[in-house]
Amino acid sequence: MNDRTCIVTRQTREADALLRFVAGPDGSVVPDIKRKLPGRGCWVTADRDHVDRAAAKNLFSRALKTGVTVSPELGHMVDRLLASATLGALGLARKAGLVALGAAKVDSAVRSGKAAAVFHAAEASEDGVRKLAQARHATKTAGGPDIPAFRLFSETELGLALGATNVIHAALLASEAGKAALRRAVALDRYRTGFDTPAAASAPEPEHTTPTKDME
Repeated sequence: MNDRTCIVTRQTREADALLRFVAGPDGSVVPDIKRKLPGRGCWVTADRDHVDRAAAKNLFSRALKTGVTVSPELGHMVDRLLASATLGALGLARKAGLVALGAAKVDSAVRSGKAAAVFHAAEASEDGVRKLAQARHATKTAGGPDIPAFRLFSETELGLALGATNVIHAALLASEAGKAALRRAVALDRYRTGFDTPAAASAPEPEHTTPTKDME
């Protein structure tokens, strides 16, 4: 079974909808973003609000069955880890030739159905975002894929990850290799917004972007 129980809500969900935490060697609560760290783990619904609630109520000690200290920066720490993982995955996709840069190339990738996701820098103009949202909507209406859009990073962050300058719009191309980057982006967007699907980028219509095993 891959289901786990959130220590905040006590609701059972698939592991992908939760974040795992363990007790570190120094007795602090450590986010296990990749779910590979050894030891007993506990699970929290994968958004900032639930992580902050778990920290404020000190639910980790009871769940981990040991006294642990919770950093006041835990919520921010998780955000930065998720962001770093997303940017790293985008960088790998770029090296594999799976990222298109620039509004014109992104528009083409969207309208051809080759784009798996669109990324806008925080500095992107609303007009530029709107035009690409219209392209995504047109593609979906024509029977193509429903392409999510994200507005998660600054121009500088995207540029550093993708090895380019002035990165305002980018498209992750659909491929098996690009799925890792898309999963990371979805996880970060969910953590920041609380939605299970991307809620970023303006669009012509509303968007998003059994037995229980609690511990490992």
